[in-house]
Amino acid sequence: MNQLYYGDNLQVLRDHIADESVDLIYLDPPFNSKRDYNLLFKSPKGVASEAQIEAFEDTWHWNEQAEREFDELLHQPNTSVADMMAYLTMMANRLLELHRVLAPTGSLYLHCDPTASHYLKIVLDGVFGKENFRNEIIWKRTTSHNDAKNQYPDVTDTIFYYGKTEAAPFRRQFIGYSEHYLTTKYRHVDAEGRRYRLSDMRSPSPRPNLTYAYKGHEPHPNGWAISLEKMKALDECGRLEFPKKQGGRIQL
Repeated sequence: MNQLYYGDNLQVLRDHIADESVDLIYLDPPFNSKRDYNLLFKSPKGVASEAQIEAFEDTWHWNEQAEREFDELLHQPNTSVADMMAYLTMMANRLLELHRVLAPTGSLYLHCDPTASHYLKIVLDGVFGKENFRNEIIWKRTTSHNDAKNQYPDVTDTIFYYGKTEAAPFRRQFIGYSEHYLTTKYRHVDAEGRRYRLSDMRSPSPRPNLTYAYKGHEPHPNGWAISLEKMKALDECGRLEFPKKQGGRIQL
């Protein structure tokens, strides 16, 4: 609690973090994107150190460390990951330790980009179990790029969300609508003062089983969007608005 560790996170996890002691993990690992990242350390007085340490190189080579970690991975009993590149070996060993320290009700969020996301998903499924995968969250990280020469621009990243077990809770997020949104999007008010909006009930494509007349009202040529049984149920609940003009169509 309230501690910052410096060093290889694999060693820190093994030496300092107890089993099932963490409730939430967010990690933003290297993406294997062929870029180098350097960190320049300074003394407490702000003077640059003579030793500049390369924080990490975002291209993983098969070397003695990768061979050692890959050998450890092959002997882990709780993952089916086998024939992976050195980058995935590095990630898999650390994900195994993160799985160990995560509480049964804990959750993990892993941020990555399209460079390695599809590979990491396989590793995450192997370590956490595909049944504990909750979401692939796509977030827009920028508004535009100038790299759309022979491809669509890269403007999104991925966050994989896993629970340690099915007992990991999910708290739904809500935010109230603004008054402007309510008055512009929900313009209609019923007899009880409740706001609502109307939706088109036509089917997006012709469906013979959805083509029927209801209370003298004919459907769109594509048919209704719902079955006759559903139409009757919505009508009983007062969820339908019937047209006031001849030839109008029922709305939901």
